[in-house]
Amino acid sequence: MKYNKLGKTSLNVSEVCFGTLTVGPLQRNLPVREGADLMIEAYDRGINFFDTSDLYQTYPYLKRLLQARPESVICTKSYDYTKEGVEKRLNKALRETGRDYVDLYMLHEQESRYTFEGHYEAIEALLKARKEGKIRAFGISTHRVEAVRDARDFKEIEVVFPLMSPTGIGIEDGSIDEMVEAVKRLREEGRGVYAMKPLGGGTLIKERRSCFSFARKLLENGTVDSVAVGIQNRNELEYDIRALTGAEVPAGLEERIDAQPRKLHIDDWCERCGACVERCGQNALHMGEKTVEVDRERCLACGYCASVCPVFCLKII
Repeated sequence: MKYNKLGKTSLNVSEVCFGTLTVGPLQRNLPVREGADLMIEAYDRGINFFDTSDLYQTYPYLKRLLQARPESVICTKSYDYTKEGVEKRLNKALRETGRDYVDLYMLHEQESRYTFEGHYEAIEALLKARKEGKIRAFGISTHRVEAVRDARDFKEIEVVFPLMSPTGIGIEDGSIDEMVEAVKRLREEGRGVYAMKPLGGGTLIKERRSCFSFARKLLENGTVDSVAVGIQNRNELEYDIRALTGAEVPAGLEERIDAQPRKLHIDDWCERCGACVERCGQNALHMGEKTVEVDRERCLACGYCASVCPVFCLKII
């Protein structure tokens, strides 16, 4: 495993970042001990970087990880835009992970300079927390090229976490080529960058070889410092480490991953626009009261519906 300094921060992170959303209550909902044991095994295999969010509800898993492997690097995120809100979420992260600092704290899903400016009260609170030693670095996550471009003008943003898959699925305002170019220009400013969702939230799982090849090139070219992948079992841990570090994948491993049961997951921010219902050739989707709902007997977990979701709330897990 190779380790890179995350931009100009003091954080040295593994090229592979463990995305913890998949183990938590919103997706696989593994028992805390089981999920934490998987993270500890990942650490022992060389992964020292773990990504979470206030939304993911995975702090109990990370608390057990930190008790066993206290040198782990943790990034968390929140949607806050006020001083009070971000302080509340930061204190929650500290309390529930059992640590007196967070390595990297991000404002989640920022869109452009207008959201940076509109949320500047929260940014100021986090910069103050950094001076107090409660966080070590500050950054943003985003699904938009515009936010990566605009981050160049805000020196306060030390690390950016953009969506980067070979097809660009989930990028809200441009292509993957435009995203890569924006990231390269940001890197010229010395900012840290790690990429999210190389498998398009699971929708590109059947094209995993080309997805991981793309992610590996981003690492080899120095375009990003790390790539975050959702990991939910030991087969995926083994495959992801090998594929992203350029090691040989053992015979049969890919087949074992393909044999794992998959299902379509719809996040609760679904806007009920109906695009996915129209796209589904199996008639497996219908309008529910709050979100689109899935007929599990009809759904093939092919992921085609996710390709037309404007807010990226459909994922294969």
